[in-house]
Amino acid sequence: MKETRRWDGRRYRSLDYELKQQFGEKIYKISLNGGMTCPNRDGRCGTGGCIFCSEKGSGDFAGSASLSVEEQLALGKAALAKKRPVRSYIAYFQAFSNTYAPVDYLENIFTRAISDPDVKILSVATRPDCLGGDVIALLEKLNREKPVWVELGLQTIHPSTAEYIRRGYPLEVFDKAVAALRRAGIRVIVHVILFLPGETEEMMLQTIDYLNHKDIQGIKLQLLHVLRGTDLARDYEKAPFFIPDMDAYIRMVCRCIARLRPDISIHRLTGDGPKDLLIAPVWTGAKRTVLNHIQKYLRENDIWQGKEYYD
Repeated sequence: MKETRRWDGRRYRSLDYELKQQFGEKIYKISLNGGMTCPNRDGRCGTGGCIFCSEKGSGDFAGSASLSVEEQLALGKAALAKKRPVRSYIAYFQAFSNTYAPVDYLENIFTRAISDPDVKILSVATRPDCLGGDVIALLEKLNREKPVWVELGLQTIHPSTAEYIRRGYPLEVFDKAVAALRRAGIRVIVHVILFLPGETEEMMLQTIDYLNHKDIQGIKLQLLHVLRGTDLARDYEKAPFFIPDMDAYIRMVCRCIARLRPDISIHRLTGDGPKDLLIAPVWTGAKRTVLNHIQKYLRENDIWQGKEYYD
């Protein structure tokens, strides 16, 4: 089938495929901590953070803010070298909101990251409400030196769910941020969480449909994790909400793949929360197994990215 041959035999446009097309080799992420916080924690728009977010601000696998950018990169390289030969990296600022700081500070840490000759891409995870004109101008400038990606935590388009998870900004803020980043030539990757409490399968697909009409280049699809110490965990302990088993999740994520515009690269299809914090679903700890079952389900049901988008 033409659609599967397009992605080197895969049934979706993977990040690995995109990077090999652009750079001719596999590239690995090193997760960094820029020492920032979040406006949803320090009182600017909230104090508790998003309801699902751990104390480390979704940076549980990132480096330590007590170390310099160079030290974090060196440790990341050493850890990867123990598993496989690696030559090229993405400097991924992951913890908290990585544009929530004075622009001079951001320029310092981002420039130090891309100054490493082995770093091919700068990837910055942040919130749409932390992208002022000066920050976007900085990212545009850096993008002329090495490719810059910005990852935005949308999670859902539905106002009721966004209010429950305490996202802290309305949908139009996301829309404006995407438009501003694209005018600056910055690639945009969007985070979506599947099976948020109260969301139906149709609601999840509506989020995918909405993003199909936005100028985005990548997406991360992830199952909701219930982590110890979060307000979500307290809600779950009081009144357990629906958590899908692996088969139900695979069916849903494959429906999203079929619905997704085929030029959007898929950066993530599942997730693995820290084992010492993960309450549910415990099956996500077997990440490779989940990914293998997704590939199998796609093949057996003749699903490929964009199949339903064209209908």
